[in-house]
Amino acid sequence: MSNSDLENDDCYSEASSVLNNGSVVSTVPDRHGFLGGSQYSPEPKRLSSPAVILKREQKWLHMLQNWEKCMSQNYKKVRERCRKGIPPSVRQRAWLYLCGAKLLMDQHPTLYTELCARPGDPRWVDDIRKDLHRQFPYHEMFVEQEGHGQKDLFNVLKAYSILNVNVGYCQAQAPLAAFLLTRMPAQEAFWCLVSICDNYLAGYYSQGMETLQIDGDILFGLLKKVARDVYKHLKKQKIEPILYMTEWFLCVFTRTLPWATILRVWDMFLCEGVKILFKVALVLLKLCLNTKSTPALKKKCPTMYETLEALRNPPLHILEEDFMVREMFRLKLTDEDFETEHHRQASRHRANQQASAASR
Repeated sequence: MSNSDLENDDCYSEASSVLNNGSVVSTVPDRHGFLGGSQYSPEPKRLSSPAVILKREQKWLHMLQNWEKCMSQNYKKVRERCRKGIPPSVRQRAWLYLCGAKLLMDQHPTLYTELCARPGDPRWVDDIRKDLHRQFPYHEMFVEQEGHGQKDLFNVLKAYSILNVNVGYCQAQAPLAAFLLTRMPAQEAFWCLVSICDNYLAGYYSQGMETLQIDGDILFGLLKKVARDVYKHLKKQKIEPILYMTEWFLCVFTRTLPWATILRVWDMFLCEGVKILFKVALVLLKLCLNTKSTPALKKKCPTMYETLEALRNPPLHILEEDFMVREMFRLKLTDEDFETEHHRQASRHRANQQASAASR
């Protein structure tokens, strides 16, 4: 994805200009730290009873104190609790353990500080600076121009660009880093970003984004299993997966879903990996283009324009966290389905590459 693709996000540029001009949206942040914008949710969420919350926290604290044993001997229980949602009080620590950032941080205790002290590649540094004001501009951490939030964001992104010179900086990494910074200190956010970019989404941010293209084809193949009418509709209109899933996957839905839903998705993503992104994407595809019949879908979305607009503007009710999670696990997909489709698409891409090389 080129920088210009994400720079042209009207929502982000408008939001940042309003705040940079000094307009006050709200003097009191919501429970997630937002002062306004589409993520602002002033109504407090109805929580479980204090006794239930305390019990769940205690279970998580016990798991974290016995992490290696739990992951090696009782992973299904960890997965089940991630799917229920990690209690906010332990989410930061749980994410560090789930993605392996805690281990990386322990192995390299001073590396982040050392990377921050280095100047970095000027081309990446310039790109990073240009993108700082676009990341969650209504969040209290990033409202102030060159405030502590933007400084931490700059350092995290610059440090990663120095650490992984083969990738450098991709604009889609900025919302990931900003999102992590709303949950944890900069050094922890950095190591989470390293783990996500280098392990969970390996190859996504490389030039050419071949891995992302393969995953787009995998997504399309899985769509055929769960929503054949939607699959046929997209195929007939010749809408390639890369047109609608790029931002979803590259930004891990941080620019698509409500904040509470993002947190729940990331709880599962850091535990189960990229297949969670496929499930969220399949729910969006299935329900954004949901109609009672094929003719009704054709009438609703007669051209590529209407179809892509429908995917860019999902009905709000399907984005609600409990609804989204419920629909994700109602999809009739097995691990074998994912593995089979991955093997099929990877083989197809290799064959295409070999054929292309032979024809030169």
